[in-house]
Amino acid sequence: MRFTSEQRLDDDVLERSFALGDVPGVLWTSASAVAPAPLVLLGHPGGLDRMHPRVTARARACVAEGLAAATIELPWSGVRPRSAAADQARADVRRTLAAGQPVGDEIVDRLILPLVEASVPEWRAAIDALLLRPEIAGPVGFAGGVIAIGVRLARIEPRIAAALLFAGSFVPLGIIEEARRVTAPVHVLLQWDDEGNDRQRALDLFDAFGSTEKTLHANMGGHTGVPQFEGEASTRFLVRHLR
Repeated sequence: MRFTSEQRLDDDVLERSFALGDVPGVLWTSASAVAPAPLVLLGHPGGLDRMHPRVTARARACVAEGLAAATIELPWSGVRPRSAAADQARADVRRTLAAGQPVGDEIVDRLILPLVEASVPEWRAAIDALLLRPEIAGPVGFAGGVIAIGVRLARIEPRIAAALLFAGSFVPLGIIEEARRVTAPVHVLLQWDDEGNDRQRALDLFDAFGSTEKTLHANMGGHTGVPQFEGEASTRFLVRHLR
């Protein structure tokens, strides 16, 4: 891990950009903390430059509660090399939605499963590197999307102690089967009228989780209409399980 920039934000948050091999990322920690903090991995749909303000707001909420937060860029997004197959799958999704048709499982699998296979090893490598930092300690939580990435991480990564998942992306049927083997506490946020999400598939995914503690918070509104109080509830979930 190599840090490439550093700035102190106006609320005691130290923001550092880093590179993990050729994968860019950002780490947020308290500038004045004297003890190592648990780590939250902040998931997002890709395009870290575009997502930076929203991800930073979530990171600041974590740091205010004594947690560290980090994210990495997804494969084929932002400044990373493109994938012709991924671009074609995205174009097929847009064309299908524009025609008012449901997005079939074949397109969903082409869009999501390669992303999961490529990104989850990078997230695990990020955990390895971040936990070597003196200002960071376990346990580790995952918060955000792409929800299929969060499910895979929660299933195979024993250091994930809690998963806060945003139900705003497509879910392959195979990921629902994987969810049956997830045992970490799960908190799912669902926007009931999310125009780009299959609501029933998200409900099926929640039902499949094998966790003894799982909570679903559903609110009216579209993809970006998550109420502010849900952010507060989400942070409490992370604090409860990571601290």
